[in-house]
Amino acid sequence: MRTLFSLVGQLLQRLLTLTVIALVCLVLVWSFPVQAASRINPQLEEQVIQIIRNHPEAILESVQVYQQEQQQQLQQTRQAFLQDLKTNPQQVIGDSPTTGATTPKILLVEFSDFQCPYCAEAHKTLKNLIAKHQDKVKLVYKNFPLISIHAEAMPAAQAAWAAQQQGKFWEYHDALFNNQKKIGESLYIDIAKKLNLDLEKFEEDRQIANNYIQKDIQLADNLGLSGTPFFIMNSDTVSGVVQLSKIEELLTSAK
Repeated sequence: MRTLFSLVGQLLQRLLTLTVIALVCLVLVWSFPVQAASRINPQLEEQVIQIIRNHPEAILESVQVYQQEQQQQLQQTRQAFLQDLKTNPQQVIGDSPTTGATTPKILLVEFSDFQCPYCAEAHKTLKNLIAKHQDKVKLVYKNFPLISIHAEAMPAAQAAWAAQQQGKFWEYHDALFNNQKKIGESLYIDIAKKLNLDLEKFEEDRQIANNYIQKDIQLADNLGLSGTPFFIMNSDTVSGVVQLSKIEELLTSAK
């Protein structure tokens, strides 16, 4: 068994080495304009590639150092965010919609996507939790539309932001999640009509919503988020990323 693990480890290391070599070769090509590609000295290129082949460990070490630096930077960014959440929560909240306690003991920040099925499930749980603990918790909603896999995530976020400008964000938010299978332009207009929104203003606000949503997306990117829903909680006893399955326990135990 140990021999098998050793062999697998060696194969993975070799694969990583070949991958790094391929990536560096691509960088060599992409680093030059197309017009200048024909002027690259073939001998120099071969020498560089040969060095990489002979000393892949140097490239691997550089990649590892880079990854460590990126991880450290991410941790510093998250720590700074948590510090702001403690000392200046309103700065973190900004113009984001909130619900729950007016003077909360707990601040729960949610990054969500209206087309994400996991977010729709989380919505059901959160709605009950906030109602149960409305005297001590405030929920802050941040947009993180996963536009690469959810075509309607951004349009839905824009529509919800437009509804927010008329004081109906949470009603619109609930309607989007409750009708997620129908998500699309017809649903956006239908919800707006049912909430008696000024449709002309609704349309105007949808056109400018992207600028504001991008701020949430940038924050999510800075924090290294890769999926939704994502929760960050701040209280006297807990500060940091939390799982939805643990939130009820944490809210109940909070003083």
